[in-house]
Amino acid sequence: MNSAAFANTGSGFKDPEKLSFERDWIRRAVLASYWIVIILAFPFWWHLTSIERLALPTSQVRSQLQNNIVFPIAIHFDASISQQNPTLNSQVQTLLHDSAINEPGRWTGVDIRLQDRNDEVASSLYTVALGEQTSIAHSRNLRVNRTDAQSATRLSSILSDLIAPPESGTSHSQRVVQYSDHYRLAFTLLNEDATPNRFVATWDVQAALAEFIYPLMSQLSILHNFTVESQVQYHAPLAFEPRRVTLGDTEVSGLTQEDLTVFINSAEWTLASSVSNDPVLHFVLFVPSETHSPMNIVDSEGRPINQSSFLLPQWGSIFILNNELNSSSLHLSYNDLKPVFRNFATQLAALLGVPPVPFGLIMEGSFLSDWQLDALLRHRALQNVQGSQDTLHSIIKLVDQINNMPVGQVVRDDVLDALASLHEAYRTAVTSPALALRWSSKALSMASRAFFNPGMLALLYFPAEHKYAVYTPLFASISVPLVVALIREFMAWKRGSRDNGRR
Repeated sequence: MNSAAFANTGSGFKDPEKLSFERDWIRRAVLASYWIVIILAFPFWWHLTSIERLALPTSQVRSQLQNNIVFPIAIHFDASISQQNPTLNSQVQTLLHDSAINEPGRWTGVDIRLQDRNDEVASSLYTVALGEQTSIAHSRNLRVNRTDAQSATRLSSILSDLIAPPESGTSHSQRVVQYSDHYRLAFTLLNEDATPNRFVATWDVQAALAEFIYPLMSQLSILHNFTVESQVQYHAPLAFEPRRVTLGDTEVSGLTQEDLTVFINSAEWTLASSVSNDPVLHFVLFVPSETHSPMNIVDSEGRPINQSSFLLPQWGSIFILNNELNSSSLHLSYNDLKPVFRNFATQLAALLGVPPVPFGLIMEGSFLSDWQLDALLRHRALQNVQGSQDTLHSIIKLVDQINNMPVGQVVRDDVLDALASLHEAYRTAVTSPALALRWSSKALSMASRAFFNPGMLALLYFPAEHKYAVYTPLFASISVPLVVALIREFMAWKRGSRDNGRR
C-alpha cells in the first residue's frame, strides 16, 4: 500500500513520510549531532583518563649499583710501639689486607691505611700507643701492653674486630632493628596479678633511667633521636600455663624456649601508651604472680638456668623479677632496679646493632667507645646506601615491566632527591661518617617514599585489563546503535542517490 492509499483510508494514521522527525535531513542531523558530541568529547576523555608517565633517570640509577660508599680510615702507630718493632707497621698492614681479601663482605666500604697523622685526610683517625694493659681509651686511642705490641697477628686481630666487627651469622641481622632516625623506648612494669604478696605499685624508674639509659641515649644521639615513656600495669595474665619443674628442694615455674616466643600476650597486654609511626622498643619488667613465682627459664633438657632476662629480636627485652617483695611498701627502689636497667641498657645496645667490645679488651670510661660508635655509623650508613640503591633499582624495574604505571612529578622528584642524597653520602664519607649517615638516611627515605607512592601502587591492583572491563560495557551499549544507524543512513543515502540518477 502506497502513501496515498494509506492517507485515504479512514484509519486516522498519518503518512510516516509527512512526519517532521521522519524527514531525512532531520534524522541525519540528529545522528550527526551524536557523532559530533562524541568526536568533540574524545580529546577531553583521553586527557582525563591518560596516565602521566614522566621519564625517570634510569641510567643514573643503574650506574648507582656500581658505586660503593668508602670510608678512609687512618691508623697511626705511636713512636713507643714503632721503636720496639720497626717492621710492625708493614706486617699489620699486610695482615689487614689479607683479612679484607678473605672476608670481603666484612670489610665492605672500609679503606684502611697505616700511616702518619698528616699524610692525608681520613674520616676516622685512630692511634695505637703503648700502655700497661690492652684497653680502649677515649678519643679513638688504643693502648696495648708490651706483649701485644710485639705481635703483629694480635694487633691486626684487635684492629679488625674494632674497625670491622664480625657479625655473628644470621642471628645478628635478625636481632638488630631496622634503622630509623627516631625510636620510642617503652619501659613497662607488668604485674601478672595484683596479689598482696606479689604486687608492685611504684618504682624509681627515673633514677634508673638517668643512671643507665640516658647516658647511652646521649652517646647514640648522633644516630637516633629517642622518646622515652614508662607505665605500670596491674593485670597482665599469661596466655599459657608454665609447667612446674624442680629446682633443689622447691618447685618453680619453668619457661621453655617455646614459651619465650609466645610470652608476650598481645591480646590482653597494652604496652604502647601512645600512637606514633616511630618504631617502638619495649623493655618489660615482669612480676610473676604468687602462683607462678619464682619463674625461671629452663634449657632444652628442662633444667632451670641462671638467667632472668631474654631478648625478643627486633621487639625488645623482658626481665623476670623473682626477688622477695616487701608487701608493706609495694615499691621497687633504685637499688632494686640496678640489675634490671643494667640489663636493659645492654639489650638496647644489642637491638640497635652496637658492636661488642672484642674479647680481652678493657674499655675505659663511658658505656660506648668512639671505636664502637664509628663502626656502627659506618655499618648503618652502608646499609642505608645499599637499601637506597636496591629500592631505586626496584622502582626502575617495576616501571619498565608495567607499561601503564603512572610516574608523576612527585615520584620523579623523590628519585632525583634520593640520587642527590646518595652523591652527598659518597662525598661526605671521606671526612665524616655522621654526615654520610645523615645523607644516606635521607636517600633511603626519599627512595622508599617514591616506591610506596599511592599513585604508583594503585595500578598494581588495577591493571589495564580492569580499565577495559569498566569501559567496554559502557561504550558498547552506546556505540553499537550509533554505528548501525550510521551504516543504515549511509545505505539509504546511497540508494537515494542511485534512484535520483536513474531519473
